[in-house]
Amino acid sequence: MAKRPKLVLAEEMVKKLKQIASSRTEKACRVNRAKILLWYTGGKRVTAIAREMKTNRPLVERTIDRALAFGPLRGLDDLPRPGRNRQISDDDRTWVLSIACKKPTDFGYAQDTWTYSLLIKHIREHAREEGYSCFDKLGKGILHKILSESDVKPHKISYYLERRDPEFEEKMANT
Repeated sequence: MAKRPKLVLAEEMVKKLKQIASSRTEKACRVNRAKILLWYTGGKRVTAIAREMKTNRPLVERTIDRALAFGPLRGLDDLPRPGRNRQISDDDRTWVLSIACKKPTDFGYAQDTWTYSLLIKHIREHAREEGYSCFDKLGKGILHKILSESDVKPHKISYYLERRDPEFEEKMANT
């Protein structure tokens, strides 16, 4: 079994960890991890720390290993996880936004504003021919996420500044 190296901390770092360990506003996991690192630096064994914290050895070992690998302050936080790859690229999202920002009448529909169902229907019908096959089974949730990330609300857009009636001025003058 390989022996874990000692964690040597500068005096400033010890002060910072003590401040975090006694904080009442920091996240509880950061407070606990700071205590673990302070005890480990003070010479306590991993088993004793785990017993004192009422937790298990693997948690204590992970905290110490993270501090040894990334530094004590970085070791207090959770490391980012890889997550799932994005299946809808930025180009795909831009295409959807470009459609949502145009009027449905530009595409031959009778409505003046998009509804979610009409926008979904249009995107599904035209996605494959435009080269965006990832939208073949587009649902309301994904569409809502794409639109809300860009703060686009096509169902609330009104085109009140556009003059649709060419005789509008004459009619207004007669009333």
